Amino acid sequence: MTTILSIQSSVAYGHVGNSAATFPLMRVGCEVWPVLTVHFSNNTSYPGKKGPLLRPEDVHDVVAGIDDLGVLGRVDAVLTGYQGAPAMGAEILEVVALVKQRNPQAIYCCDPVMGDVGRGMYVLPGIPEFVRDHVVAAADVMTPNHFELNFLTGRESSTLDEVLDAAGALRAQGPEVVLVTSVVVDGAADDTVMMVAVDGEGAWGVTTPLLGRTFTGSGDLTAAMFLAALLATGSPERAVGRTADVVYSVLERTTQLDQRELALVAAQDDLVSPRFTFEVTRLR
Repeated sequence: MTTILSIQSSVAYGHVGNSAATFPLMRVGCEVWPVLTVHFSNNTSYPGKKGPLLRPEDVHDVVAGIDDLGVLGRVDAVLTGYQGAPAMGAEILEVVALVKQRNPQAIYCCDPVMGDVGRGMYVLPGIPEFVRDHVVAAADVMTPNHFELNFLTGRESSTLDEVLDAAGALRAQGPEVVLVTSVVVDGAADDTVMMVAVDGEGAWGVTTPLLGRTFTGSGDLTAAMFLAALLATGSPERAVGRTADVVYSVLERTTQLDQRELALVAAQDDLVSPRFTFEVTRLR
């Protein structure tokens, strides 16, 4: 059974970070060991929140406790999202190194949660630079959105070729596989959005309808589903297709139910058998 060590934020109400990743990963058949970086009452899109921001030492202790059980070698992948502060990012890299020491076949999938179009950077100062300067080189898989891809590569990409070139530039810094989400390029239909996967063998894209609203936690769900599909198939082409089908189906159900938070429980069957399927196109 695939085992994923997921180091992310957690909320009691709603679905972001581990609260958006753990149940979907389990529903598709993965064993998940969640390690929390924060434990808030709700996500930060609400007017207020309560709860602790955990320390890097807390993450260290939790992982050390797992290692003491002699089971850390079972981990097939480490998944991370929002990292909180550069010090937490540094601790996460230590965890990744330890996991790879215990299991040299394990991979590190980083969702570089930093910002987005229209919002700019929404994390603490220093995090984007830490991810760019230290995390990229350590990651085997990265899942930036279009805005984050531009920052990490120091480029502006407005055409599909420019996005693919930027993804290639990111791969040259470390990751073997790059998934770019929320891709909007010149000439694309206004009511569509694209997801692009790139590895050493080629590039593939999937275009889905644009639902016209913001879904907090959708990036966390996307990274989790892509990692699960990649581990299951070994194919970025198949993984990006599966991810697009699942994520769009969940977001469509959330919209249909007029819910602010992702409708993960109501849409749980879509995680396994998505109602919508989309064509995967080879781009390079």
